[in-house]
Amino acid sequence: MTEWNHELDAQGLMCPEPVMMLHKKVREMESGDVLKVVATDPSTTRDIPKFCNFLKHELVEQSQEDSLYIYFIRKG
Repeated sequence: MTEWNHELDAQGLMCPEPVMMLHKKVREMESGDVLKVVATDPSTTRDIPKFCNFLKHELVEQSQEDSLYIYFIRKG
């Protein structure tokens, strides 16, 4: 299980809101901090890895539990 410093609940939000909230949250974090994101929008499976790759953050873990998409992102 990945340990995290911050959490973002994006449940019930649809594209582009989860990524917009993620961008704002990551700006508030220190380099090396880990953020847990919980979302229900299936498009996050495409958008969050692209976000991490483009902005040089590490997608530590990605999983799905029923209708929840869970991500752990380490700020680069």
